[in-house]
Amino acid sequence: MAAPDLPIQDVVPHLLNVLRDSGRAVLHAPPGAGKTTRVPLEMLQAGLFSGRLIMLEPRRLATRAAAERMASVLGEPVGQTVGYRVRGEARVSKATRIEVVTEGILTRVIQSDPSLQGIGAIVFDEFHERSLNADLGLALCLEIAEALRDDLLLLVMSATLNAAPVADLMNAPVVTSEGRSFPVDIRYLDKPLRAGTRFEDALADLTLKAAKENEGGLLIFAPGEREIRQVAARLSGRLSAKCVVRPLYGAMPFVDQQSAIAPIRDGRKVVLATSIAETSLTIEDIRVVVDGGKARRARFDPSSAMTRLVTEPASRAETDQRAGRAGRLAPGTCYRLWTVAEHGARIALAPPEIERADLSGLALELALWGATPDTIPFLSPPNDGVYNEACGLLRLLDALNSNNRITEHGRALAALPVHPRLAHMLVRAGPSAALLVALLSEKDPMPRGSPVDLALRLAALRGRAETPRLNPGIRKRITSEAARLNRQAPRQEVTPLSDAQMAALAYPDRIGLRRKGGPARFILSGGKGAAMADHDPLAGQRLIVASDLDGNLREARIRQAIALSEADLRGLMSDRIAWHDVCQWDRRRGRVRSRREERLGALVLDERIWKDPPCAAVGGAMLEGVRALGLTWSDASRRFADRVLMVRETGADLPDLDEKTLLATLEHWLLPYLEGIRSAEAWKNFDILPALRAMLDWKQLTELDRAAPAHFTTPLGRKVPIEYDKPHPEISLRLQEMFGQTRHPQVAGQPLRVTLLSPAGRPVQTTMDLPGFWTSSYADVRKDMRGRYPKHPWPEDPTEADPTLRAKQRGT
Repeated sequence: MAAPDLPIQDVVPHLLNVLRDSGRAVLHAPPGAGKTTRVPLEMLQAGLFSGRLIMLEPRRLATRAAAERMASVLGEPVGQTVGYRVRGEARVSKATRIEVVTEGILTRVIQSDPSLQGIGAIVFDEFHERSLNADLGLALCLEIAEALRDDLLLLVMSATLNAAPVADLMNAPVVTSEGRSFPVDIRYLDKPLRAGTRFEDALADLTLKAAKENEGGLLIFAPGEREIRQVAARLSGRLSAKCVVRPLYGAMPFVDQQSAIAPIRDGRKVVLATSIAETSLTIEDIRVVVDGGKARRARFDPSSAMTRLVTEPASRAETDQRAGRAGRLAPGTCYRLWTVAEHGARIALAPPEIERADLSGLALELALWGATPDTIPFLSPPNDGVYNEACGLLRLLDALNSNNRITEHGRALAALPVHPRLAHMLVRAGPSAALLVALLSEKDPMPRGSPVDLALRLAALRGRAETPRLNPGIRKRITSEAARLNRQAPRQEVTPLSDAQMAALAYPDRIGLRRKGGPARFILSGGKGAAMADHDPLAGQRLIVASDLDGNLREARIRQAIALSEADLRGLMSDRIAWHDVCQWDRRRGRVRSRREERLGALVLDERIWKDPPCAAVGGAMLEGVRALGLTWSDASRRFADRVLMVRETGADLPDLDEKTLLATLEHWLLPYLEGIRSAEAWKNFDILPALRAMLDWKQLTELDRAAPAHFTTPLGRKVPIEYDKPHPEISLRLQEMFGQTRHPQVAGQPLRVTLLSPAGRPVQTTMDLPGFWTSSYADVRKDMRGRYPKHPWPEDPTEADPTLRAKQRGT
């Protein structure tokens, strides 16, 4: 075996010894060190394992490229000692000892044979990308090694990963290769891009600058296929004639991907790539990297149960990987479309996929394994809320039972290499669903801005006349995948279903019912809202199935859907459609509304008036209205609550009549008093005082009256309400009514705050010392009031006068 001179060779002897001694290791080596193509061959030559070595790669292109490179080192064709397997393609034989696979394939191997018979070693390459399948695969392998295969070699390899956490998880030593990459000159923008500058324009301009200032091939990083095409269009005719532009992204045919990474004899290569070119690949004639600094990731939102693609700044680790592409074989230069200051604000590492992805596939695999997230050694455990949402979807698909145990149907879904939604469709509908499953698994074959109707795409794929033209590359992938799925689909007898019914099988939570009136807005059976352009041909349909949504958190935009007839819906979902008696508060009408609804999830297919709802149902609905309207406080009820609050603050055992608490506990104290109350108008005139008093027993009421009496009895025997919402209990009454009083009135051992009023009811004095007022300020008040109110008594000595509310008699 001719061994090329690669940096990794310096640590290979130490790595092999570590694997012999402990059976596990974490290899940290920079890009270009040679770990992907050298380490498996060295392990094979050293006789470290019997049977096969399985090496995981995050992408199909890297999988094929690694296998071809190792086979060439051995002087053999792929499929002999070294082979590979990706979805829909395998190049292996009985002689294969090293098998390079995409990460999802390992899970299928483990689930079909947990003992991993015939496999002696598993290598996780580029583990820093932290894909969901790699995290799950490592967790399952650690379980297998612990319980069944203590001889199983496990090696994790990475370029930018913080090695300590995964080494702790594996209880494995870390081996580090310093590498011998060539220096890369990093060049930043002098100032941030101006607001409004189009990303594609700026990236094309920076590429032209880099091409002018440097020799050698260029690798330009853009977030997706659309940006790649737009930048390529902007570069057309502006580069020198010797420049050959090659796009590179995951959805391209493999032969075109190979063309992008292969050296060219004449000319200068300009590769426009997504993150597919960050790791694992060596594009030999690249000397310059132009990094747009963006990454496109799928993010799942559990609140909307939708995944959306978001374009966001790439992490510092990702941009370091990209820069390293320029220094693989010679000194290079990296141009970055951001400033030094902006670089420091980037996150250090991209979030693991398990923290941002739809977890329904993971939940199905764990159920098949008979485990839950807390029983599996994950490097990053999944979020509980997102995981529970995934289990909810699987229950809806009949893949899990009510205890989240896998069903026989769930086992059938797990055996298929598609999302559980699409697997459910394929199992229930059989081979006839293969084309629709393949279409929904791929990018949209129609141009941006096309009608959303899936039926148009299916008609075109089936070769019907007068159908729109599809992207030929995507069409080819769809038909190829459909043929493969047709072979894998279960062959049991099934009821023939329409295309729309098959779509509804996969998306039972996205059956949409058009809202009445207004624009094309739909309520989905899962409870979320969605909309499509008013001019779209499907906009007027009453029922649809939305298969692709943009994930907008407020109201998702429908990107693909299919019309669904009511007959098809009822024929498919009859067991899930039922009548429900509904008594609810209608905010718009301001009253309780009672009706019978025929529902599928959140969809109301039909409704009728519910004539005689029980009082309990009406009362419960009215409570919703009370919470929306707020409590109606009369003066008496407010004073009662204030009294209770004051006495509670002294430590007395009395209920909490704070408004927030009362609204939270309406069912306990208010519901029995709501008979006959059904509207906002009736509630407005409702007195809550009896209900509040009923919250206190006789003993508590007695204590309340003793400690905080409701009234003060005046010398004339009149009861004046005491206000308890001030720092001191307070009463207000006519000054003449207190004549003859030589002691200040008190309540619960403390003086009342007394506001004395003029005959016209206006305050003339506030005091907490009535005797002191008589002997001091009263004389001035008397002087002023006698002139204003001469018909009322103003004696010189009020302590000797009789209390009165009358005017003076004539002649006195």
